[in-house]
Amino acid sequence: MNTPLSRRHPFTAGMRAATLACGLLMPLSVLAELSDDTLLGPGLRTRPAYDGSASQRVEGVPVIRYLGQPWFARSTQGVLEGGLRREISPGLHAGVQLAYEPGREPGESSFLGNHNVAAIDSGASYGAHIEWNHQFGPMPVTLLARMRQHTDSGRGAQADLRASAGVYRGGHLGIGVFLQSIWANAKSVDSFYGITPVQSVATGLSAYNAGGGWLSSSLGLLGSLDLSHDWIAVGSMESRRLRGDAAHSPLAEQGTNFYA
Repeated sequence: MNTPLSRRHPFTAGMRAATLACGLLMPLSVLAELSDDTLLGPGLRTRPAYDGSASQRVEGVPVIRYLGQPWFARSTQGVLEGGLRREISPGLHAGVQLAYEPGREPGESSFLGNHNVAAIDSGASYGAHIEWNHQFGPMPVTLLARMRQHTDSGRGAQADLRASAGVYRGGHLGIGVFLQSIWANAKSVDSFYGITPVQSVATGLSAYNAGGGWLSSSLGLLGSLDLSHDWIAVGSMESRRLRGDAAHSPLAEQGTNFYA
């Protein structure tokens, strides 16, 4: 991609390092996701203890983006993932991936701790994706669709659709926006937001059986600032809203969360 909003450099010419990044994993996505640049560096993000939590956490995270042939690894499009991808037509890629899936720690949420809600271990998923990149005049656009099955079958499966667009470039500053929706099957939603009768007795919360469907929707702002030929500062802000049965769960303290 060679546009006013992105510059392409071969991997052999040296990687672009990313620093001062925020909002990674869930969901660092900056204008990096609209280019083929290789990025590697440290990041810092603030996130809820889990979607629906009123507790906010701050943590360090890595910034990774490498789009090789056929291997790839990235954390710039909402998920830390890596695998194989292939261009099946100009601007259209398909591939398979392994991804990190976060868990839920009672120690990060006073609500969970006060109700003795059990932890959910982090894990991994496998799946497939298809990605389309196109240039509408000076505006780059990316559409990404993914399917992910957790390696623990009891944790279920999810699918997401993400659209990103670069909307401004002035000097060294770039700004973009993104929309994302996530759908999940009943196992996935219930594993995070359901409460069995046994858990109800232990936690004092009402029993709740969460079904599958629309899990969440997001609206976000992306930004990047070129510091030099080899260094770029990147960041994002996202408002994420729970949907469907997850939003009505006794474990959902609030419907909307903020990531940065």
